[in-house]
Amino acid sequence: MSTLGDVAARREPSMPPLFETAVQAILGMSWRPELTVEEIPAPQKIAPYAVAISADLEIDEDELGSGRLVLLHDPAGSASWDGDFRCVTYARADVDPEMVADPLLTEVGWSWLLDALERNQATYASPSGTVTAVSSRSFGGIATDPPRAEIELRASWTPSVSSSDDVVRHLRAWSELLCLTAGLPPLPDGVVPIAPRRSGSWLR
Repeated sequence: MSTLGDVAARREPSMPPLFETAVQAILGMSWRPELTVEEIPAPQKIAPYAVAISADLEIDEDELGSGRLVLLHDPAGSASWDGDFRCVTYARADVDPEMVADPLLTEVGWSWLLDALERNQATYASPSGTVTAVSSRSFGGIATDPPRAEIELRASWTPSVSSSDDVVRHLRAWSELLCLTAGLPPLPDGVVPIAPRRSGSWLR
């Protein structure tokens, strides 16, 4: 786990102001109490600048799902992104095995991302991704294990970023996506997530 000092020392040289703004928005983000968020190593070769976080979604010590978010930045812009920032995410959660048989589940899973972005007024372009629903059943010596099913979403989109508020909108949309994937509804309007906890990991 990284400390705040480690993060600042590693990113201080020649960091573009807009990317620094994005990093500070992540540092100051207030997350839902069900989410435990921390920094993870970011990919080094996709873009000149990158920051990555992971989240575990738990209620009463039961893990409901998890996810990762990578924010990429190329000050020169990228034609494939249609912009100079790109969000890349992975989200997974256990679901009821009967849900996997629903042919509309993957379409619904994709709508969770778009709905979360729209609900949080997170302006974006060029979304792409895949949604996978799988089920498994045990046999032989572990035949008594219950059937399992899960849904996975891998997606990317180009956020419109000109201020820290823009970054926060996309962070809120991402956290909402994780919760929707695990079956938790969005927070009601007017309900404020908990403030970030500073002990331990840099984002906890």
